[in-house]
Amino acid sequence: MLQNSENKEQRGIIPDKYFCIGEASRITHLPPYILRFWETQFKELRPQKSRGGHRRYQKKDVELVLWIKNLLYEKKFTINGARKELRNRQRKDWLDPLIIKKELQETLQILE
Repeated sequence: MLQNSENKEQRGIIPDKYFCIGEASRITHLPPYILRFWETQFKELRPQKSRGGHRRYQKKDVELVLWIKNLLYEKKFTINGARKELRNRQRKDWLDPLIIKKELQETLQILE
């Protein structure tokens, strides 16, 4: 488990920390406008907002963005297909780093 925490810290995902949209953008390698658009398309993606209306992404939000990115960009799901996939999976399953790692490895094998 410690290794998982170290990997996330190396990627910039620190548990119990809030990220502004710029930080979330940097971690996920997605422009902020994509993150804002995905909020309108995926009801599961709802970062908190500060009193000033600024988005505050938590670790779980960043992980969800990475999962959505994988579905759309790697697995070539449509937005509707990604929505259905998110609904079909239980929250704990699709946020499990081991499952995400396994699916990313399968994707790499396909690409090789």
